[in-house]
Amino acid sequence: MSRFHKGRSWLLSASALVASLAISGIACADPTVQVKNWGKLSTGQKVKAITLTNDHGMKVTVLSYGAVVQEVDVPDRLGRLGNVALGFPNIAAYENHNSDPHFGAVLGRVTNRISGGVFTLDGQTYHTSINEGPNTLHGGTEGFDRKLWIIKRKGVDSQGAYVVLQLVSKDGDQGFPGDLTTQATYRLSANDTLSLKFQAKVKKAPTVVNLSTHNYWNLNGEGSGTIAPEVVQIYADRYLKTDDQSIPTGDLASVDGTPFDFRQPRTVGEGLLSRDPQMVPQGGYDKCMVLIGPSQPGNTERVVARVTDPRSGRVMEVATNMPGMQFYSANHLIGNYQGTSGRPYNKWDALAFEPEFYPNSPNTPSFPSIELKPGQTYDYGMSFHFTHQQ
Repeated sequence: MSRFHKGRSWLLSASALVASLAISGIACADPTVQVKNWGKLSTGQKVKAITLTNDHGMKVTVLSYGAVVQEVDVPDRLGRLGNVALGFPNIAAYENHNSDPHFGAVLGRVTNRISGGVFTLDGQTYHTSINEGPNTLHGGTEGFDRKLWIIKRKGVDSQGAYVVLQLVSKDGDQGFPGDLTTQATYRLSANDTLSLKFQAKVKKAPTVVNLSTHNYWNLNGEGSGTIAPEVVQIYADRYLKTDDQSIPTGDLASVDGTPFDFRQPRTVGEGLLSRDPQMVPQGGYDKCMVLIGPSQPGNTERVVARVTDPRSGRVMEVATNMPGMQFYSANHLIGNYQGTSGRPYNKWDALAFEPEFYPNSPNTPSFPSIELKPGQTYDYGMSFHFTHQQ
């Protein structure tokens, strides 16, 4: 027993040293990329887990299935690393259950909803896979979150550790036209920023593209309970009103006097129980926020949201070059999923920030277009920068 305690004390001392180095910003290891087998799908296909680390000890694990972010370990105010991303502990759970919560997955071809699963492009009508009532959600029954991506490149450069995942979606996949090749680049920088950049090109025919990520964040730690105390600021002065099926009405409404006004920081819990008619059908936050500032393709991003957890001290800033962002408070988690910690996930146990073009854009001419033509490049992305308060 005494030998065990001595060993454990040594481990705690080592952990404390690493934490001290991390919190002080002192580099303690070179950035790395590691790839390992992470199980098999029911088809027998192997799934890879790619782990990116930086020189502060921050760690991000991405899966080749769904391009899922499975784990994100960041330090709290005391330098203690903890996972802040909700996810499943094994590939079977992702394959069997993730078509509902979409934990950490890349969404496509079209994030969010297409009304009636139908749209017209260049005079031709297309019918897409229906998977939420009468509508298409997040690309359909077998969207990008259900696909096996390939590792195109990986490595470490002056900007940090990275992996490039690629997916080829053939003409007619889920009803969408054109052969679409998408590359998703995950990168972990030395300043604790996780970025996700998309580039996509189409052949054979024009198509529609609206890619995003569906990370669920709890800055107090995955599986630690409610996010009600978290303080949120969103740089948006309008939001998209929706009908009872969460389809935008086309009205870009002011956030003034509504639960959606996060222009000044306030706790999420203040609005979760609101009886606002735009909140009640969804049982919490689930709206596309109209972001302030111009969106444009390329690498130019602006900060669009900031989240602070007063319990852990962790802070996350969201940046993007896209025009909108779905803000979601995990209203549909009802204890039916057990996460990486082994604890169940319940309603309001996480927040999702999904930079995107507006939902149902193909059917709403007044919204920014998501059409992609042969010869064009879709070039959008987002980043999540982690810091902490004392």
